[in-house]
Amino acid sequence: MVTAADAGKTRTSVWLAPGHTAPARRRSEAPSGLDRDRITGATVRLLDAEGLARFSMRRLAAGLGVTAMSLYWYVDTKHDLLELALDRALGELPLPRTTPAGPAREGWPGRLRSLACGYRRLLAEHPWVAPLTAAYPNIGPHARAFDSALQRLLDATGLAGGRRTGAHLAVSQFLHGCGGTARRAPDGDFALALDVLIAGIEVQAAAARPGAGPGA
Repeated sequence: MVTAADAGKTRTSVWLAPGHTAPARRRSEAPSGLDRDRITGATVRLLDAEGLARFSMRRLAAGLGVTAMSLYWYVDTKHDLLELALDRALGELPLPRTTPAGPAREGWPGRLRSLACGYRRLLAEHPWVAPLTAAYPNIGPHARAFDSALQRLLDATGLAGGRRTGAHLAVSQFLHGCGGTARRAPDGDFALALDVLIAGIEVQAAAARPGAGPGA
């Protein structure tokens, strides 16, 4: 199984590298027909087909028809490539709108439901995403867009302070726990748990409204 870093070693996220660029090597010697985007897409497909435990740079290179060393013109380590693949997969997740049209008319509960169900589908389609979100800092552009969408959704609840922090934690734990565990909850159980989560946030939102009173 791939982990965030090899034992005894410290690594920096690929997203913290200057400009998120490929390794600074002599481009004239780089293998033709390859680029980081193509390699990342092939990584996603290989992970979908064979799983995280069987992933290796050698298998990836064989699928691309190149040598394993050719890949290191574009990434420094296997872990960098897995981070890139993780963010590529997260880019498939539809994010809720913030305009008055479309799903936004459902209000924040409907948008939260859509976001949670979409994330659950993503994890079902890419089972390797869940363990990688736990192994890596998950700070790529699509991950940040996802978190921004969640923050905007929580803005719509009207929660602030500790209530807002608690709601964010509850939603995050629900998405990564109920949606991303090895034994996924049945659809009915997932829907019921999501109902309970939304109802709890609604109670906190009502209690936070002006005039709700100390006992609300």
